[in-house]
This record gives sequence, structure tokens and C-alpha cells, in this order.
Amino acid sequence: MTSYLFVGLLLLLFVFCIIKNLPAYSYFADGAKDALELCTNTFPYLVAIFVAVELFKSSGLSEILANALSPFLSFVGIPPELSELLIIKPFSGSGSLALLSSCIQKYGANSYIARCASVLMSTSETLFYITAVYFGTVGTKKLKYAIPVSLFASFVGAIVACALCRII
Repeated sequence: MTSYLFVGLLLLLFVFCIIKNLPAYSYFADGAKDALELCTNTFPYLVAIFVAVELFKSSGLSEILANALSPFLSFVGIPPELSELLIIKPFSGSGSLALLSSCIQKYGANSYIARCASVLMSTSETLFYITAVYFGTVGTKKLKYAIPVSLFASFVGAIVACALCRII
């Protein structure tokens, strides 16, 4: 259904350009050129995030931090088994997806831990990836409040998500 919508939108735009006598192909080429420039500008930020995430996971620092935070997370209602997922999610979508998969395999798809992990995956965002792409694109260097507020909101969302999973 979505693919038909996309094709329909393109046809509608093409018809609009014909009616208004606009150079559709020139606009398309200009957009492609701008997209290439956008990719060139954001590529260094993306590489930096990917390398940092891989170093964070490979060094074992994510496990050490997860183990250190487990008692606190357990106190606020987040299962200790999900502490590494909660730490990795702001950095890497694929890494957190692998942790979700292992939670589901280890505890079962209908377990409380797997349900919490699934909700955590869907309610939070890869914050540092998004920050690198969006703020890197516009050239913003000062992220004074953006990251701490986003991390706090993700943490509160995780607490609420686990509380709702316990009720449901």
C-alpha cells in the first residue's frame, strides 16, 4: 500500500510540474545534488558515532557500566537484565536490536523481561546517532541541553514502560 502511495505522489508531482510548466527534471537533479552534499557533510559524524559505539561494546565498558547500574535500575523498576540494553540503545540501533533478540531467546517472547525489552526498543531512540545526523547537518556545535534532556526523557520513558509492562 505504501509503495502505491509513493508512486502516486510522484505522479501527482510530475503532473503538477507539467501543468505549471516547471522544469521537473532540473528540480530533481538539484535535489539529488543537495542530497549528495548532505551525505558528504554528515558522513564524518556518522563514522565517529559508529566507531565510538563499536569501541564501547568491544572494550567491555558497556557490560561494566550495565553491571554497575543494575542495582539502581532495579530500584526504579527496570529489570537488571535490561541494563545493557538501556545503555546501548541511545548509541546503536543494531546493537540494541541484537540485545533484544538475545533477551527474547533467553527468557521467552512472553516473559516480562522480553516485553519490557520490546517496549524499550520501541519507545526510545538512537539519540547520539540522531544528534550526529541532525545537528551535524545544520552545523550546530553547541548541544548544551539537547543530549542531557533527551537522555533523561528516555530514562523516564523506560521507567514508565517497565511499569506499564508489569501492569499489563
